[in-house]
Amino acid sequence: MTSPSPRTAHPELPEFPMSRQCPYHPPAGYAELRKDGPLARVRLYDGRVAWVVTGYAETRSLLVDPRLSSDRSRPDFPVLVPRMAAARLVALVGMDPPEHGIQRRMLIPSFTVKRINGLRPAIRRIVTQRIDDLLAEGSREADLVPGFALPVPSAVICELLGVPYEDHEFFEEQTRRMLLATSTAEEAATASGALISYFDELIEAKRTGPGTGLLDELIVDRLGTGELTHSEVASIAMFLLVAGHETTANMIGLSILTLLAHPEQFELLRSGEVAAAGAVEELLRFLSVADELQRVAAADIEIGGVVIEEGDAVYLPNAAANRSPAAFPDPDTLDVGRGTRHHLAFGYGIHQCIGQNLARAELEIALQELATRLPELRLAVPVEHLGTKPGGSVQGIVRLPVTW
Repeated sequence: MTSPSPRTAHPELPEFPMSRQCPYHPPAGYAELRKDGPLARVRLYDGRVAWVVTGYAETRSLLVDPRLSSDRSRPDFPVLVPRMAAARLVALVGMDPPEHGIQRRMLIPSFTVKRINGLRPAIRRIVTQRIDDLLAEGSREADLVPGFALPVPSAVICELLGVPYEDHEFFEEQTRRMLLATSTAEEAATASGALISYFDELIEAKRTGPGTGLLDELIVDRLGTGELTHSEVASIAMFLLVAGHETTANMIGLSILTLLAHPEQFELLRSGEVAAAGAVEELLRFLSVADELQRVAAADIEIGGVVIEEGDAVYLPNAAANRSPAAFPDPDTLDVGRGTRHHLAFGYGIHQCIGQNLARAELEIALQELATRLPELRLAVPVEHLGTKPGGSVQGIVRLPVTW
């Protein structure tokens, strides 16, 4: 198969990706794309034309279609910005069967509902300690991004993986450099390399003195038996660390902001009228922070009245599917009592997020504890003053000033 050259003959096509104007709403351009049907064409940074899928049914169908490839080693695999290719986050999400299935089956036992339920006391301890620290400061105000949203999932993923939490500032900074919209490809590659080197050293240390985390299990059960190579274990560990704290940190921060911007919804959670688990599902649908699912067509696909040709780039932003009026009545309204779990916030099909049970547990505990212990929590600045993370692959905010 030959890689298609960028097609620059369509300057009238909208540019993609698109930026959010409001932290908790999708880009306005998604609704405009939907007017052209469930699939629309856009133009990437290098002039390449790509398909963007906005229809819910079409997104679900394509996410289970084996004719769409996730293999990021393909020369025709689409890249939104050069830094994302340089970041080398290829484990699981960047693979096709059978390699994808082999690695996923190794990890599934660590992310089952039963295993994550066993981790809930540790998650609650971490959340409780962060709130205790906030209250101990005595100022009745804080920035909940560095003060709560980021340290909670960082501590949790360290607990799960068996990574020393005292290294959190290092890996949080390298993750930021990998994913920051203003980072160059060289900067992203340097940050990625620093994380791989970190895990190279940690793996060697754990081979002589293993602990009890998932990384230790991979070293003993998979590396020690030859099922995985050293570099594969390091790559998997880096992916789980980055995905395990970056996405959830953004989701926690945006969830708090969204609830405080809709105080009647926050009150439903605080009063117990709506269970935390139900509120989390609606927030996952409403926010859809991991809004970058890309594929390349390995064969022609006819869908939604168009033909995706072999070699075409395809983007499936779940924020578009999760705001589809065909799937969700009044989709742009936050309703924590909506009671639906058929959203696509974690993707769908064989690549559905392996850490979804962990993310749900963290969100439920974090939001419930905040609502219970800080019932007078409110924003310290207007929503429009907060802005959004510029052009990131994971949507979020950089600060969240609150008072109580």
